[in-house]
Amino acid sequence: MNVKNIQRLVVFALATLLLPTWLQAADFITGKSFGDANEIVVEFAGAVDPAVAGDITKYTVFEEPDPDIQLQLLSADLADNAKSVSLKFADPLNTTQTHIVSVAGLTGDEITTFSVAKSYLGYLFSILISALLIQNFVFTKYLGLCVFFGTAKRKSTAKGMGVVFTLVMVISASMAWFLYQFVLIPFNLNFLQIVVFIGLTSLTVQAVDTVLRKVNPVLFNSFGVYLVLVIANCIVIAVPLILANNNYNYFETLMLALGAGGGFLLALYLMSSVSERLELANIPPSFKGLPMAFIVAGQFAMAFLGFSGLQVF
Repeated sequence: MNVKNIQRLVVFALATLLLPTWLQAADFITGKSFGDANEIVVEFAGAVDPAVAGDITKYTVFEEPDPDIQLQLLSADLADNAKSVSLKFADPLNTTQTHIVSVAGLTGDEITTFSVAKSYLGYLFSILISALLIQNFVFTKYLGLCVFFGTAKRKSTAKGMGVVFTLVMVISASMAWFLYQFVLIPFNLNFLQIVVFIGLTSLTVQAVDTVLRKVNPVLFNSFGVYLVLVIANCIVIAVPLILANNNYNYFETLMLALGAGGGFLLALYLMSSVSERLELANIPPSFKGLPMAFIVAGQFAMAFLGFSGLQVF
């Protein structure tokens, strides 16, 4: 046997011995996810040492944006088959942030580090559902009530206003995100947020007003003064302020705008459906008109409280 064959044999033997260790370090964590409000569940490819996996002093957990702030771990409950562990924390976890978990001695002397995060598509969908149902701007935040009570009388008008409002919301929020990220932040002009956002909304509404006047005059006339009131609608201003406060990227901003617009459309359609039925009802004279509208809106608001705490992802 020559020298080259001996070298190949040695390399093959070392690879055979070290490959399981490398694979164990790379693929030993088969699953990690958020459990309850204060829980992270970690699954392993095989059984682990209970003295290591069940010792909370072996763990270091922090949110990715704040590596200096370690989260307080209360317990590490190992499953009976020693293939999964449930990490319980003292405080509820902010599941919108990526969490970094480090475990010492899990696969030898090295420190095993992995990240725990929600699916990003699920996160985007949760922003949409939150603005649409869970935190509906009309029924839970009581914003945009002037346009809501003024146009929620006929379903045809309500649907048209809802679509126009959603269009205005998406366009104005997109422009607001662009200006906020590339103009206001770089030049330290954050104090001009409200002025800039109102100007963008006014520009968008004026463009929609001009287009709608030419394309669908009937719908334009049915809106009356309420189309102009969209400029000062609290929801249109609230969305850019929320995206600026949470530092959303464009996709998150788009989901927030679609959810807010869709939630307003849903509120208008529900209210207009009830308003058409109320015209045929025997209502005491003192309750006709706006008093009954406030009562119905309050009932819808209580119904939407049932979505509180809903978590889709």
